Formats: sequence, structure tokens, C-alpha cells
Amino acid sequence: MSTDRLAAAEVLEQIAGFLEFRGENQFRVRTFRAAAKVVMGLPGSVAEALADGSLAATRGVGPATLAIITEVLASGRSSYLEELKLQVPAGLLDMMGVPGLGPTRVRQLHERLGIASLDALETAARDGALARLPGFGEKTAEKLLKGIAFVRGTQAFRLWPQAAAEAEVLRVALQRIPGVARAVTAGEVRRRCEVVGELAFAVLTEAPGDAVRRALAELPGIGEVTAAEPGLLTFRPAGGMTARVRLASAADFGVALVRATGSESHLVQLAAHAERAGYLLGPHSFSGAGAVIPAPEEATLYRTLGLSEIPAELREGGEEVTRAAQGSLPLLLEAADLAGLLHCHTTYSDGTLSVADLAGAARDAGYAYLGITDHSKSAAYAGGLSVDRVRRQWAEIDALNAGAGLRILKGIECDILVDGQLDYDDATLAGFDFVIGSIHSRFSLSEAEMTARVLRALDHPRLTILGHPTGRLLLSRTAYPLDLDQVFARAAATGVALEINGDPHRLDLDWRLVRRARERGVLISIGADAHNREGLAYAEFGLAMARKAGLEKAEVLNTRPVEEFLAFAQARRTR
Repeated sequence: MSTDRLAAAEVLEQIAGFLEFRGENQFRVRTFRAAAKVVMGLPGSVAEALADGSLAATRGVGPATLAIITEVLASGRSSYLEELKLQVPAGLLDMMGVPGLGPTRVRQLHERLGIASLDALETAARDGALARLPGFGEKTAEKLLKGIAFVRGTQAFRLWPQAAAEAEVLRVALQRIPGVARAVTAGEVRRRCEVVGELAFAVLTEAPGDAVRRALAELPGIGEVTAAEPGLLTFRPAGGMTARVRLASAADFGVALVRATGSESHLVQLAAHAERAGYLLGPHSFSGAGAVIPAPEEATLYRTLGLSEIPAELREGGEEVTRAAQGSLPLLLEAADLAGLLHCHTTYSDGTLSVADLAGAARDAGYAYLGITDHSKSAAYAGGLSVDRVRRQWAEIDALNAGAGLRILKGIECDILVDGQLDYDDATLAGFDFVIGSIHSRFSLSEAEMTARVLRALDHPRLTILGHPTGRLLLSRTAYPLDLDQVFARAAATGVALEINGDPHRLDLDWRLVRRARERGVLISIGADAHNREGLAYAEFGLAMARKAGLEKAEVLNTRPVEEFLAFAQARRTR
């Protein structure tokens, strides 16, 4: 694995963006994006896969994308990308990231007003030029101003899985530097933050820091490496995120890993606890009674301070240090605790796997039951199921359950309509084993209207789980307005579980809000929102958010055996 993949994937993604702006065939746009994903997912280095011919034989890489990857690895550049940049101002790609602006509208703004950057777009929205353009208006200009602020606030961030993949590439590169004995990914990636602003690593080495710096700078795509302070290196790979590397000897590696992991709030609390206990947690070492105390592992540091070792996910500066001192940290949820895989889509709606194939994949992953939840009839854009197709799916599930090796449940992701009603009549809803209710439209309602909509859905006796409760899309769409205190209170009163949706673009309910919901007595469900085989792993992302929220096994609905899960759903109908 090598840093060359970062540069190649970034070039392919940029080409896809330029082609999309130009209105090229969407299949061609997807071809470049698919190739970028393939490059990032290779088990070895891109250069090796190119040399041995395995890259050319990989599905998703065609002659055109292969030629571009070859050129990038050979020269560090792409002539095709440079040609596109001459044709399309780079600022237009930034504009396409603003909510409400797609390629067509961006082209319109560019052609009619000459707008070619976020700054120019903001000026036009403020001075009235945008509002005067046919098809826009004052309300659109106001929304775009909010969208511009949102984009500027998110441009430096990556979704957690994307950042984790990028971090692993760099971690392996660091591990291979002569003199490095161990390299560990730390920072926001290790803490499982839903979005990541920079990468961080702890590196165990007895080599001089300057030697490590020079070796790192010589790696493909790394560029300049600076020593921010003794023992701390910073750099930014081509097309990648800023990275910080904390160097430490074996005796102090535990301190380095704690510091590199953070968060700052956690470190402040930890240092204050250490001082009260008569110790000093310095930037590079740990000491007490005037003598340095070796801390080769994090556990040594926490144990010496009289603390239970705090899982990385909890180190956010809440009550974790106090609870660690009391020995009352939660016994966090583990992957093996999830008995059921919920919120999965098949070829009946917008998934890519049949019911049988999805069941086989869930069985192979170790789940005891699988909740099929295709889209309901109003979701025409996603192949929503008519009542007739629902009944055909039920018949297929009944037949498969005779020998599937796990229990397949008849579920649905049912649209919550604008008036709060569910998308099928009660007779149809009665045939499902469980119902996830989700909002997929009319996000612009006021807080009072949206709250009333959700509360009415929570009152429906057939609703089992409220799906992705706030509707956010990380780095692209904010949550819709909602009085969450009312929602949590109603969910607790009616016995509806709230979902942590594992799609890395959602991770909704936010882990901070999960803590609030739990305090109100709300049960949580973890849903994969899987639309393909790879999507089954999204349950692990949801699990990570549950761990950040401090959830234990008993607080998550789909840790229950299938009969208990079904009993929960049935109890809602008679409550």
C-alpha cells in the first residue's frame, strides 16, 4: 500500500467533477468515480498492481482510466485533467457543492452572470444580482448564502470512512520507513469522529526525528514535511488531508499515543486529574515525584493515574475521566452483540442484491436475522413497492425462510408523508414484521410543521423505528428543523426506537443526540441502510457511533434475539 493511490484517486475524482459540469454522459462520469474507488480499495500499491497487470484486469478500471493512472504514477500529473482545467474554471466545481446548485444551474450562473467562484456567487447573492435572474429570486439567494457558508465550513473535512482509508495508506507508508518500529493511526479517525479535519499518527522510533522527516518527504506524493515542534512532523500529501505525526521512543509511546489521539478537551481533563494525583502529563513524557515514569502503552498511563483505560471513542471531554476514576465506564457495545442486520434494500427497490443473496451475505457475516426494508410506494425515485409487489416479496421471504440459515423479517422503509401519515393503509402495514418510518421529502417545512409531522408518525401503532431521524447528510445537507426534546419524549412514551443510520453520509442520529435520547429512556436501533454487498459493513459505522454515545448492549434494539425483537414490534401495536 502506498501514497501513490491518493494522487491517482484525486485526479480521477477531479476529472469526474469536470465532466459532470460539462454535462457529459453520466455513465462516463460514474466510470471515473468508480475507478477512483477501485484505486483506493486496492490491497497493495497501485504501482505493483499496474506492473503485474492486476489493475488492468480489475473490474471498474478501463483503458481510459488505466492510461490516466499510468501517467499520474509516471509523472505526477494528468494531461487530460490539465486540459479540462483550461476549459472549466476550478471554482465552478466548488459551486457545484453548494446545496441547491447542480451542473445545470452552475452553468447558467456562469454563462449569464460570469460567476466562477464561491466568492463571486456570494457577492451576487448579497447584491441582488442573483435574485434578479429568472428562476432564482430572493428566497433562493438566501438559501444559497446559507449553502455557501455550509460548504466553506466543510471543505476541509472528510467522512470518517474516507479519512480512515486515507489514514491507513499513510500509516503503512510510515511503518515502512527505516527505523520505525510501529505506526498507529490516532486523532479523529481513531476516536471514530463522523467527519475528520486532519489525520494524526503516533510513531515509535529510536531514529533521529530529522532522519524520519527526510525519509517521509521522499515518499511519492508527500512533498514538504515540517517539524512543527520537537517530535512532531506535519505534512499534506497531494490531494490529501493535513497529517500530524508524533514521534516517540518505546518508553514514552503510550504518552505519544494518548496525545495524538486527543481530543483536546479530554487531554485537558486528563492533565488536571494527573495534577490532582501528584503527576505531570507533559507534551512528551509522564512524570511523578520529579522522576519520569515509563509509559510504553496507554494502559500504563491510565492505570498509574488510577483510571480505567478509556476507549478512544469516549475521549471527547465529557464525563469519561470522572467515570474512569469511579470505575463506572460503560461496557461498550461490540460488533458481536448485533444479532440482527436491519434496514437493507434489495432489487425490489433500489438495492443491487436479491433477497436470497442479501440473506446469504448476512448469514455469512454472522447475523441471526435480517430485516428487509425496501422503499414504500411514494418513493417512486427509488422503485418504491406497490402493495402487489409487497405481497410478492412476502411470498418470496416465506419460501426462503424454509432454508435460509437465518430468519428473514418482512420490513419496510415507509415514507412519512407530509401530514405525518405512513405510506400504506393499516391493512397493508399489519402484514409487516416491523416498520421503519423515514422522511425523504419536503425538508423545507418549518420546525413546528416538521415536528408535528414526526410526532404524528410516532403515534402510529405500526411504526417500530424512526429512520435517520434528523435527515442530515454529512458535509452536504444540514438536519431539517425539529424540536428533538418533543421527539425524544414522544418516542419514549410510545415505545418507538430511534435509528442510528450507518450510512457514512448520514450517521444519523448524531451520537451526541443519542446520549440525550438515552437519558429520556429511548431505545436505539442500528441500521445499515445497505443497498449493496459493501453496504452491509455500514452497520459497523453505526456501531461506532453507538460506542461514541456510550451505549451498552441492552440499550440497542437489534442486539435482542429475533423473538424478542418481534415481541417489541408487536407490543407497539397494542400499546
